[in-house]
Amino acid sequence: MKASEFFALPPSLARFAPYFSAEAAPWDWIKQIGAALESVEFEAAGLKIPAGVHVEGKVWLHPTVKLPAHATIIGPVYIGARTDIRPGAFIRNNVIVGEGCVLGNSSEFKNCLLLDSVQVPHFNYVGDSILGNGAHLGAGVICSNLRLDQSEVTVRLPHETVRTGLRKFGAILGDQAEVGCNAVLNPGSVLGRRALVMPTMAFSGYLPPATIARVRQSVTMIPRRD
Repeated sequence: MKASEFFALPPSLARFAPYFSAEAAPWDWIKQIGAALESVEFEAAGLKIPAGVHVEGKVWLHPTVKLPAHATIIGPVYIGARTDIRPGAFIRNNVIVGEGCVLGNSSEFKNCLLLDSVQVPHFNYVGDSILGNGAHLGAGVICSNLRLDQSEVTVRLPHETVRTGLRKFGAILGDQAEVGCNAVLNPGSVLGRRALVMPTMAFSGYLPPATIARVRQSVTMIPRRD
């Protein structure tokens, strides 16, 4: 399973390409976020910071980033052009965000990579995760990143279980994957391109591309059609 099966690093984040190999397992990208941020020269970008936005540490914000009246950003953090940060967002410790994203109100982001046009608009938690281009989380979606027994997170594939070497690992979402409101992605969840998890589910494991996971009496998977 390769990162290239889920997403491609967009041109807006080309400066980080040496750290995110298309041939690597997608969860290996999580391990590279900190190193990628160490390569950034955190020069001033000319963006006026509202009085209610707390910025601490090494933070790079494109001049076109839209800032709210109140938010907290603790570096190292890199946020690309035309991204909308909404009131109460908490962005901390190793976060890379591409262009045209939404980091929603009362949402928390930690050690994660969001590619271009990612929508995380309301009351979400995204920790130790990769969200592909155009991925979308409905209101209240949680990317749970720590097992209850705090042991290594594994990925359950159809024919094998893969060790990741990560104690904290939330979710991988391929390009244009979507998760419905108030769903929980359990540690090590992996969603293919255009996969969809229905609202209120607690999802675990691997969801193939263009497939819908829905709850009846048990989890069923059906092809996704537009």
